[in-house]
Amino acid sequence: MADLDRLQEALARNEVLVELLRRAGGFGLPGWYVTAGCVVQTVWNVLTGRAATHGIEDYDLFYHDPADLSWAAEDQVIRAVTGACEDLPVDVEVRNEARVHLWYEAKFGTPCPPFASTEAAIDAFPAVCSCVGIRLETGGSWLVYAPYGLDDLFAMVVRPNPVLAPQAVYERKAVRWRGRWPELTVLTSR
Repeated sequence: MADLDRLQEALARNEVLVELLRRAGGFGLPGWYVTAGCVVQTVWNVLTGRAATHGIEDYDLFYHDPADLSWAAEDQVIRAVTGACEDLPVDVEVRNEARVHLWYEAKFGTPCPPFASTEAAIDAFPAVCSCVGIRLETGGSWLVYAPYGLDDLFAMVVRPNPVLAPQAVYERKAVRWRGRWPELTVLTSR
């Protein structure tokens, strides 16, 4: 089975993720993806025979809108999506990736250049295996963005991404993930 088919089959087992994908298309967010932890953790859960939603803290819905970089504009989107998803049994974390450079250094101690797209932001996630974004296109076809492929994801290998994230950010994530999915192989060097 091709990796993309395998990915879609695994993600389809997470009814919450699929419902968020369905709803997200109606929010009118430019360049949106459901991405990061909720995607990779669903796959890990399926691979290890756990419930599809096991250990997933939140569901990331990222978009890229450089038209208004104010916190007020992003907060308005966050509130609208939160209201539209309040019946889902999860927290949906909404972020405008066009704004990341405005707060990244204060939070993580390293500067971040402005991202030109949501894809550019996904390229810089701390672990290579988490650099995956999914969205439903008009007509229901799945669009998958996985700049480093899906090999690490399906092999359950957590490898640091050399693009941006500080090593400490990667290490905290890896420790947390290994606590929930002890089958993971965590690599320490880039």
